[in-house]
Amino acid sequence: METVDLLIRARWIAPVEPDGVVLDHHALAVRDGRIVALLPASEAHARFTADTVHELNSHIVIPGLVNAHTHAAMALMRGLADDLPLMEWLQAHIWPAESRWVGTEFVEDGTQLAMAEMIRGGVTCFNDMYFFPDIAAHAASRAGMRAVLGLIVIDFPTVWAANADEYIAKGLALYDQHKDEALLSFCFAPHAPYTVADEALKRIRTLANELDLPVHMHVHETAHEVEEATARFGMRPLERLAQMGLVGPNLLAVHMTQLNDAEIRHLAEAGAHVVHCPESNLKLASGFCPVQKLLDAGVNVCLGTDGAASNNDLDLLGEMRTAALLAKGVSGNAAALPAATALRMATLNGARALGLGDEIGSLVPGKAADMVAVDLAGLESRPVYHPLSHLVYATSRHQVTDVWVAGKPLLRNGRLTTLDTDAIGAKAEVWQQRLMENA
Repeated sequence: METVDLLIRARWIAPVEPDGVVLDHHALAVRDGRIVALLPASEAHARFTADTVHELNSHIVIPGLVNAHTHAAMALMRGLADDLPLMEWLQAHIWPAESRWVGTEFVEDGTQLAMAEMIRGGVTCFNDMYFFPDIAAHAASRAGMRAVLGLIVIDFPTVWAANADEYIAKGLALYDQHKDEALLSFCFAPHAPYTVADEALKRIRTLANELDLPVHMHVHETAHEVEEATARFGMRPLERLAQMGLVGPNLLAVHMTQLNDAEIRHLAEAGAHVVHCPESNLKLASGFCPVQKLLDAGVNVCLGTDGAASNNDLDLLGEMRTAALLAKGVSGNAAALPAATALRMATLNGARALGLGDEIGSLVPGKAADMVAVDLAGLESRPVYHPLSHLVYATSRHQVTDVWVAGKPLLRNGRLTTLDTDAIGAKAEVWQQRLMENA
């Protein structure tokens, strides 16, 4: 018999590849952090002996969820300024709070809070865009979580950097320091077309092409953004980015609520990716991303939560449901964005957008063993006719019981293994008092 480190026998396994497939009574065998086999449970029993065996008789096992857009440390601002439109929310509340409080301690504590929430909800990889990415990198490494760190660039000075040149220099230094770490990867993260000048964007394009790194950017988030850009530059933001050579396979365009048919065709032809953040867009009344039109055109669409300050959670299972329901309402088609597509958007599509499609996003032999077990035994999930539909339409993150990254357990029977929930909660309370006293 073959020896493996971990054997998971589950009632259902949804590998994502092939699309829409659910396997009954199958098993995953893991060795050295990688999936070595996916096979019927009866065959696994005869073929493998394992150091650790999990019998998940009422669970569906899925690939680890990929949160393709968030601002992790902003979890400490959850609920700070609700029920406001985007620019008022940013300019009158969030940016002033950031200028007062953001520093290494804030990012350390906020990132830990965000990771604890995400892991408990089945997220194994997050794509972050925030200040002090060096602190977030260390926090993710200590927690054993997979992270894509945004090398942020913005025109105005912050506590992180004084100008675009310094942002880029610090980002490149961080990339050089950590580029060989297995669970960390990087992308350029210019904030938005309206906050980054042409010269910096052109330099980012050159560096992204040289280093083959994604470019992660808020684009066409609101009608106001598009109108302002048209008045200022004589063109819509996406056209401006295209003129600088930034619309291509490296681009992760976040939000994209304001798109016409010609722009959708352009995105498809260019091979660009769209990160859909349905709940944040709804809460800030930013508009509706035409997800079904993008998918029909062949655009790779993935899912993000945005930050907890504008959502107000980091629940990617919830985003799957909202995305599926919203797509049906926006398109007028009840068949739009079916459950299997929602799961793919939250896993493999996100992995591919981040350049990690060969490593994570589906449960196939050879890939990293980033996996999530969701218990469907509760009365709220009975009866189970179609497990994928249940996962998207009837399941909550509180049903996640186990999470593994590269075969290592980060959540075991609902308890975090690498993060201290009591300490994280206590620090969150301290930050609440600080921000409230100086609101």
